[in-house]
Amino acid sequence: MAAGFDAEIALAHRLADAARAAILPHFRSGMTSERKADATPVTLADRAAEAAMRAIIKAEFPGDALHGEEYGAETGSSGRTWVLDPIDGTAGFLAGRPLFGTLIALVVEGWPVLGVIDQAVLKERWVGVTGRPTTLNGQPVRTRACPSLAEATLATTGPHYFDDHEGEHFMALAARTDHRRMVMGGDCYNYAMLATGQLDIVCEAGLKLHDYAALVPVVEGAGGTMCDWNGDPLHAASQGDVLALGDPARLEDVVAALACGH
Repeated sequence: MAAGFDAEIALAHRLADAARAAILPHFRSGMTSERKADATPVTLADRAAEAAMRAIIKAEFPGDALHGEEYGAETGSSGRTWVLDPIDGTAGFLAGRPLFGTLIALVVEGWPVLGVIDQAVLKERWVGVTGRPTTLNGQPVRTRACPSLAEATLATTGPHYFDDHEGEHFMALAARTDHRRMVMGGDCYNYAMLATGQLDIVCEAGLKLHDYAALVPVVEGAGGTMCDWNGDPLHAASQGDVLALGDPARLEDVVAALACGH
């Protein structure tokens, strides 16, 4: 990404700071949640964090569109969209687990070009920008090599997020990996760990744009790759079947293994 995007990167840091300030007072506070129309939980912390971020963006880049999990979409005139998920992993947040994250992305003409994964409790912030190395708290991070699929550590948020058909394909992949080390739970934090060389593959289905847009620049700037289950790049119109690989050399193996499900 050109140096001309420095202002957007600085803004993304301010957005993450604002989200932290809105979220942290509620962590392990015993707060209750409501159920949205799709039955997923939402809290005051989700709404406060997104409202704070939207206000900052409107003040600084009023021509940009907004797409947030809690407050929906607002159109813009610039061809750019800020995509916000104030708490990715609300269930984990409500359980007092510091594995949730604030996701902030800038999408230009449908393609994610800037992404932030911010973990407020642990004070960890990954920043990915097209054409630049991904950083964790300012220091570059890299994915790790994965010599074979049989040695790969696979992660997913949970089996209950797959329908029967998707679950069969996922289990076909899992069977070919080091499944005794498979990780369940973690939401966006799994992708951050993959970018930092701790995991090899993350596989999920049914994600929305606000779930995956920020992850793409973070993973790819660390040397990994993100795509759908067919191996195609992720963009604003992708269906939400998401793969992240720390070692792009394993892509054909992973796609072939997924295709074995019935």
